[in-house]
Amino acid sequence: MNLKQFYHLENQQIKVSREQASLFAKSVAGDFNPLHDIDAKRFCVPGDLLFAIALTEFGVSQSMRFDFESMVTEQTTINLPSEASAEFSLLNQNDKSLMTIHRSGQQTNDASFIADLIEKYVQFSGRTFPEILINLMQEMGVMINPARPLIIYKDMAVNIDKFPAGELSLEFAGASMDVDGKKGSVKLEFDLLVDGNTIGHGTKDMVVSGLRPYEQGAIDIIVSDYNAIKQAYLA
Repeated sequence: MNLKQFYHLENQQIKVSREQASLFAKSVAGDFNPLHDIDAKRFCVPGDLLFAIALTEFGVSQSMRFDFESMVTEQTTINLPSEASAEFSLLNQNDKSLMTIHRSGQQTNDASFIADLIEKYVQFSGRTFPEILINLMQEMGVMINPARPLIIYKDMAVNIDKFPAGELSLEFAGASMDVDGKKGSVKLEFDLLVDGNTIGHGTKDMVVSGLRPYEQGAIDIIVSDYNAIKQAYLA
């Protein structure tokens, strides 16, 4: 996978077009959120693409945490630091932080390992809705607002013991949801393996707003509409 087809880098500044962001969401992550459609009124670049760019440009460390702080659109200029330290931020053209990255331990810049990690993670992340999140909401008796579903990335982290050669895979390790009124927090967990041997573990945290009592009929419509968009793209 050539990730650099999904963004333009010049003079330590990155721009992502609507076409690039939408193609990444659909073809790499399997994410058909309408917010990533080329003609979306409230368009935003997938958080997973920002994560993927960070790994591509700065490498992978044994311990990493990514705090998502602001939305990125096609009008955003992402400024990369000249040197990446143990903690640094990706800033926009107004010096507002888009993402803060914390990292420690040994580092690898192996392009094959990085590309595999990105691809496996974003494919897992793309399963969040509807596959994982719908089951969680059903268990908790709540659902998102069908008219304005709002799911925001909070942070994600990954800890890797070592960087062995071999076939990298990612396995879902569980999910949980806490509800506080109309807001909820969701945690996803996953394991990283190489040739079937566990080499690391990761988590992804999200915030869900506008929760209301669970209604199966409304959920069925949301899922049906989502799957129709997906099937139309894949046809």
